[in-house]
Order: sequence, then C-alpha cells, then structure tokens
Amino acid sequence: MKTRNLALIVILALVVLVGGCVGCGAVSFQKRGVALDENVKAKFANVQSEYQRRSDLIPNLVSTVKGEANFEQSTLENVIKARASATQVRVDPNDLTPEKLEQFQQAQGQLSQALGRLLVVTENYPNLRANDAFRGLQAQLEGTENRIKVARNDFNTAVQEYNTAIRTFPNNFYAGWFGFTPKQPFQADPGAERAPTVNFDTNNSK
Repeated sequence: MKTRNLALIVILALVVLVGGCVGCGAVSFQKRGVALDENVKAKFANVQSEYQRRSDLIPNLVSTVKGEANFEQSTLENVIKARASATQVRVDPNDLTPEKLEQFQQAQGQLSQALGRLLVVTENYPNLRANDAFRGLQAQLEGTENRIKVARNDFNTAVQEYNTAIRTFPNNFYAGWFGFTPKQPFQADPGAERAPTVNFDTNNSK
C-alpha cells in the first residue's frame, strides 16, 4: 500500500513538474511571440511611411514635368493614375494578410513602373533635365526608393525571424494556443523591387 502511494506521489510530482515546465515555456513563448509580432507590424508601418514619402513627391514632379512643352501626356497620366491607385491601398499592420500584402505590393509596383517609364522618357527632353527643380526631385526620388528598399528588407527580416520562431519546436506547439500564424514577406517581383532609373548625367541628353 505504501509502495502504491509512493508511486502515485511520484507520478503526481512528475505531472506537476512537467505541467510547470510547459506553462513556463508557454508564457515565455507568448511574450517573445508578441514582441516579434509587434516588430513585424512596426517594420511594415515603416514601409508604408516610405511609400507615402514617395507619393508625396509625385505631385511636384508631375507639375514640373507639365511645364515642358509637348511632353508625352500618356506617360504623365499613367503616373497620376498609378499614384491614385497606390494611395487607395492602405493595409492595417494588425490585419496583414497575404492577400492584402499582395494587393499593396502590386499597387506600389505599378507606380514604380510608371515612374520608371517617366524618368526614361525625360531623357528626350534636355531642357527638362537641366531644370534645377526637376533634378532636385529626381535626387529625392532616388533617395526615397533606396529608403523603401531598406524598409522592405527590414520587414522581410522581421517576418523571417517571426516565422522561424513560431515554426520551431516546441514553439510551434504553443503558437497554436496563442493564435500565432505565419506571415507573408514581400516577394521579389519587377514591379515592386526595381527602383526607377535615375540618371543625373545630362551630357548624354545634349
């Protein structure tokens, strides 16, 4: 009888010990998971901020280009339309689904392509390329495109760290408890990854 009671005590002690370890592990993961999740959201907010910075530059760019006689109107209209579409796509970092991220990326990619075509066309207008205001806007766009690239890379790094954490054993076991699901990074596609070509050498246009 004593042996049986001792065995029960040992089993109960093991259950309590294991349960305690599981509980501590769950609490620890939950804290880390929240921190990683918040980091992803913050990095995506930075991405949106940089894209907004670019969007804010475009009206001045379009206004400057309009001052050039006989400039290709279809190219300008494509930029204006692409900007309008891109500014309408806003994504809540708290609801960053793969579908919404893809929609956001496509809209911004279309604007990148339209800007790229605009800057290529300006090669045919030496007077425009010699315009100080236009050159200043080019420089700002180039800097903004670089900032966008950095922000996107930071976001993808944060997503990778988060996804790795929730898929690693035993974290994958806890992740289901707390509702942590994998997140979608930015995909490398020509529309969103390629920055508009900015050429400051006006000698080729003379």
